[in-house]
Amino acid sequence: MENIKFGEILLPGDEDTRQRREKIVRGKFWPALRKAVRYVPFSRDLVAAFYCALDPQTPTRVRGILLAALAYFIMPFDIIPDFMAVVGYTDDIAVLTAAFRMVSGHINDSHYQAADKALADEGEADKPA
Repeated sequence: MENIKFGEILLPGDEDTRQRREKIVRGKFWPALRKAVRYVPFSRDLVAAFYCALDPQTPTRVRGILLAALAYFIMPFDIIPDFMAVVGYTDDIAVLTAAFRMVSGHINDSHYQAADKALADEGEADKPA
């Protein structure tokens, strides 16, 4: 998994670490969200955080915190395995909630608008033709 150690995923890290996490998050966020959307009660906030983390206007420290939390969310292994349905996502929810509280002032309306559009587009993609 892109050479990330389990313990470092929770730390904002340096620029190289942030760039590595951003690459991982960009590539694996949407498939992970599709699997978890029924179990994560704040999908809109999660997607807004994704857009905030990728926004170059977001301060580097905030991007690092969000990328670390989002990377933890998409990791195939964590403290409580995600395949355990509802219980498996409790640790992910705890990490994401803590990150959201730390940076909530940086997730703005444009991030939520992008999230709403992406979630609507995802819903449209799931509908039969």
